[in-house]
Amino acid sequence: MSLPEQYEEGALVAVLTAQPLGGTLDYRAPEGGVATGDFVEVPLGPRRILGVVWGPGEGGFDLEKARAVQRVLDLAPMRAELRAFLARAAAYTLTPLPAMLRLATRAPGLADPPGAQKVYRPSGVAPARLTDARARVMEVLRAHGGAGFGLRDLSDLAGVSASVIKGLVAQGALIEERAPRDAPYPWLDPDLPARALTGDQARAAAALIAGLRAGGYGTTLLRGVTGSGKTEVYLEAVAECLRQGRQALVLLPEIALTAEFLTRVEARFGTRPGEWHSGVSMAERRRLWKMAGEGGVQMVVGARSALFLPFRDLGLVVVDEEHDSSYKQEEGVLYHARDMAVLRASICGARVVLASATPSLESWANAEAGKYARLDLSARFGAAVMPELAAIDLRAEAMPAGRWISPKLRGEVAARLALGEQALLFLNRRGYAPVTVCRACGHQIGCQHCDARMVEHRFQNRLVCHQCGESTALPQACPACGVEGRLAAVGPGVERLAEEAAALFPEARIAVLSSDLFASARALKEQIAGIAEGGADIVIGTQLVAKGHNFPLLTLVGVIDADLGLQGSDLRAAERTFQLMRQVAGRAGRADRPGRALLQTHQPDHPVIRAILSGDEEGFWRAEARARQAAGVPPYGRMAGIILSSPDMAAAFELGGWLVRNDAPLRAAGAEVLGPAPAPIARIRGRHRVRLLVRAPRGVALQPALARWLGPVKLPARMRLAVDIDPQSFY
Repeated sequence: MSLPEQYEEGALVAVLTAQPLGGTLDYRAPEGGVATGDFVEVPLGPRRILGVVWGPGEGGFDLEKARAVQRVLDLAPMRAELRAFLARAAAYTLTPLPAMLRLATRAPGLADPPGAQKVYRPSGVAPARLTDARARVMEVLRAHGGAGFGLRDLSDLAGVSASVIKGLVAQGALIEERAPRDAPYPWLDPDLPARALTGDQARAAAALIAGLRAGGYGTTLLRGVTGSGKTEVYLEAVAECLRQGRQALVLLPEIALTAEFLTRVEARFGTRPGEWHSGVSMAERRRLWKMAGEGGVQMVVGARSALFLPFRDLGLVVVDEEHDSSYKQEEGVLYHARDMAVLRASICGARVVLASATPSLESWANAEAGKYARLDLSARFGAAVMPELAAIDLRAEAMPAGRWISPKLRGEVAARLALGEQALLFLNRRGYAPVTVCRACGHQIGCQHCDARMVEHRFQNRLVCHQCGESTALPQACPACGVEGRLAAVGPGVERLAEEAAALFPEARIAVLSSDLFASARALKEQIAGIAEGGADIVIGTQLVAKGHNFPLLTLVGVIDADLGLQGSDLRAAERTFQLMRQVAGRAGRADRPGRALLQTHQPDHPVIRAILSGDEEGFWRAEARARQAAGVPPYGRMAGIILSSPDMAAAFELGGWLVRNDAPLRAAGAEVLGPAPAPIARIRGRHRVRLLVRAPRGVALQPALARWLGPVKLPARMRLAVDIDPQSFY
């Protein structure tokens, strides 16, 4: 790789900042000069801001007015591959480059000089008196493998005051010491003994290792049934990556999955990797960001934004549960982490593993076309077998009014409880009820800021808008007619299902897993760990429970409404329903006890329900692929969503109409635009939303055409325009 270009003192250089200014700004190089990729501090008005030297300055103005770079920061320079990745990601998503840089510098205090701080570590001595507050501190330290934390970070993570931590130091339970603020992470040992693999696992691991040894870019779809041990397979690929002295990144779709996964990583490599997600302290984020650039962390486990870390030598990216919709960023910069992982790996010569029991149709199609390699694990690990799947035809069940657990499902749950086993009741609806209606006037309570109904959360005694987060106390009187005592909850959510389960099984211990019921990621992890250890008899949950959790005693899954995801016109409705049902059914029977999954449905003959029950996954993918291909939609066609939003609905429609009338750049490229039309949720946070949809054949260069089409647009005051390449949702 060529050395970065050097610029002597006084030379004009282009500096990219994260400020929304469209592009780079010109500055003069400081004393000692700078090089391309250097992180610098530059003046902007009265402020000093962080930037990256992007190349030579453009000039074209009075150079006497050019201001100088204030200083070069003591950070590892941004490598050419990361700069290229940001530029190509910006071009693909039609995002301004400064917004991409903001994603790549989301850590606090990067401009601060290196220093030391006081950290607190466990001493190995138990506290003399273990109060709840002290127990929380010790649990945080235990959960992070005994790592040291600064006073503020530790108190924030544990939810205690600083005096609690100081008291533990006085008792000798904690050690207070000075340590470098941003120290390298403990070294992972790839040569520690690995878990014994089955024949299929060993062959898949060998294939991944061979790809890493061959060098260069390549993507592999690792498809394995639920419980087949995909994690053990790709951890062997991680081990090979570490042996080569390169860095590995594992993306997970849900923070709640990290606790169990980190335990498995520690068992394999002797210590824990770096973590990057919203549950990590600000100091730890800064440390990980710096160590990624310096090579002081070998492996990172994180959320989608970890893709933008400044790795010194990224050799492997694993996207676990690659089908999961949470990998799509739906606000700010709109990107899909799976696609960006492939893009970054192709630039830096890394390997990619896309792991899933139910792969996305995009990845399946790429494997079919030969763009990706494919490895299959067709059996569960050890003594575990795949669960039996069956439908409960709700048309034939005598269902009492206001009840959602059928008599047949009730009997199955009772039988499992009698055996000391666990049952999972799955309903993908948060809260108590999705609609609150007045029996006197028929009014349905909606959000004042959105075109969405308020959802009752009875555990909190609140009505909550799931679009904007607006929350109000549950009223006693109808806000429309004023009549008291006539408000009624309509339809079930997980809280209402828990109420019904408690009435049917009064002796059972019931746990509800829903993201809105936990104040912190740590509390959610503790609940999941408690369930895995047998701390609940009945688990009730949303899609959160479908994401890779392992509950050894869970042998029955009951899907309350298997038809829920089949409604609407989303082109991925069938795919998502198939994936979700197969994933949640896969929670049953993952140990040595056989499992069963029952799907309550009014449509047992629906093609998707029949495909789920038959287990013919390849048949489902081929049928879905044929339907998408005939319609010319992704992955066999191109799409882009245009979302206009404004406090003025007429202004949004006026701009949408203008765009349709001036679509010559799209037509010239072979694309067409549909709309404008109100978005399915036509108002969010007081802003009216209008959508357009651009469609094109697969081979069309869509982004350049979109850029030519949207380039002349001058947005009116308070109007926003967002471009969503390859949209995953159409709300």
